[in-house]
Amino acid sequence: MIERAVVIGAGFGGLAAAIRLRAMGYQVTVVDAQDQPGGRARAFRKDGYVFDAGPTVITAPYLLDELFTLVGRDRQDAFELVPVDPFYRVRFPGGGHFDYVGEEERLLAQIERIDPRDVDGYRRFAAHAQKIFDVGYTQLASSPFDHLSEMLRVVPSMIQLESYRSVYGLAAKYFHSEELRQVFSFQPLLVGGNPFTTTSIYALIHWLERKWGVWFAKGGTTAIVAALVGLLDELGVPVRTRSKVTRVLTKDGRACGIELEDGSRLDAELVVSDGDPAMIHRLVDAPGREANKSARMSSSMSLFVSYFGTKRRYDDVKHHTIVLGPRYRGLLEDIFKNKVLAKDFSLYLHRPTATDPSLAPAGHDAWYVLSPVPNLQSQVDWAEQAGPYQEAIFQALEETMLPGLKGELTTRSSIDPRHFLADYHTKNGAAFGPEPVLTQSAWFRNHNRSSDVPGLFFVGAGAHPGAGVPGVLCSAKVMERVVPRPKQALPLPKPRAALPRAA
Repeated sequence: MIERAVVIGAGFGGLAAAIRLRAMGYQVTVVDAQDQPGGRARAFRKDGYVFDAGPTVITAPYLLDELFTLVGRDRQDAFELVPVDPFYRVRFPGGGHFDYVGEEERLLAQIERIDPRDVDGYRRFAAHAQKIFDVGYTQLASSPFDHLSEMLRVVPSMIQLESYRSVYGLAAKYFHSEELRQVFSFQPLLVGGNPFTTTSIYALIHWLERKWGVWFAKGGTTAIVAALVGLLDELGVPVRTRSKVTRVLTKDGRACGIELEDGSRLDAELVVSDGDPAMIHRLVDAPGREANKSARMSSSMSLFVSYFGTKRRYDDVKHHTIVLGPRYRGLLEDIFKNKVLAKDFSLYLHRPTATDPSLAPAGHDAWYVLSPVPNLQSQVDWAEQAGPYQEAIFQALEETMLPGLKGELTTRSSIDPRHFLADYHTKNGAAFGPEPVLTQSAWFRNHNRSSDVPGLFFVGAGAHPGAGVPGVLCSAKVMERVVPRPKQALPLPKPRAALPRAA
């Protein structure tokens, strides 16, 4: 009998898991509650603009290549990745900027202008980040952490690499300049972490970007989603949208399928969830101890994101810009610890039309601006605050980077923590799952295989190794290692001449 697997959630983690399960020989079905696949990587289309809803930075592109190679296809036939330079432009509150790039010579020249003492400090920081990468990513990101013994084996290396430090603490060890400490410590915010509390393991992001660069998909990140869904279609894997899961079915304590909101059910030998484990456990009749563990975990921050179009192009603005606010530590404490909505903010400004003008009408720009905010534990009344907060962000952008912005706006919309709760069913409306502190990483994070409910597996931001596109794609690799091989494999169809390239 051909064994069946059902995947809950069509985000990057779920789509990658479905491809890997199909390559193993399972008969696979993917279900998602939303009206389109992609999860956080879906797209909003409005007034002739295409807005990527969430992830816009692609690193470690080999992880996408692997998914196509696994089933005898070529990723380059499906969508195009183009390099982004600089990776990010970091703007300082006092004026000036730093172009965060991959070439060491360009980095060192900028560092020398800020503080010559930090040239050698950067070399030592980069060497340390590379060592962390060699262990934390190369050895551990695709390895399961089901058992405490697996964690204990890496503890000596983690201590030697100073994983007890925060990312900011590691940067402060090597840089005198406060501006450079911020430039080389903001990266945990890309995966939902506070640079002052996130373990310095996440300094590996710097070397990951140095190694493989930063990329953007022509047509937007949604082009990658379309290509993965197209690949699954060729493999005979349906991706069913508007299919909300209300129960994870069990028989004799083992996962045996799912029940949907319309009362129908899908029977399966395996259930793989790309959803927030804390929320998925609530759908299991007898979830066990893991449910309590997930419930106790502290949640990451959330996000306020405004999507907007302008009837003019701002050609001096780079593809990715990090706009640092007047407070760094204080603002992060307000977001993560005090859980209050501050009057100031740091922003990530995304201008995809800098790379791909087709995402907006001719002569226009498409944008999104993202502000880290506290999750729903803050009790912020977003129904009241969303409008004024958006206006404050637009005012700040108009006064600094986008002169005349308000007169150039053609369309606007926004999402806030309510969206992450309602659409993605995340605990506390968090944008990135559990906060990536040391005590919620590796073995301490949600495992990829349930120890309480056989046949239930987890991928995505909430599971090991964590959030971010490389993290969720690696979570599917870990799942592949812990899922049993089917006794009778369903053969793969022969490749077509070429997949239709995503628009």
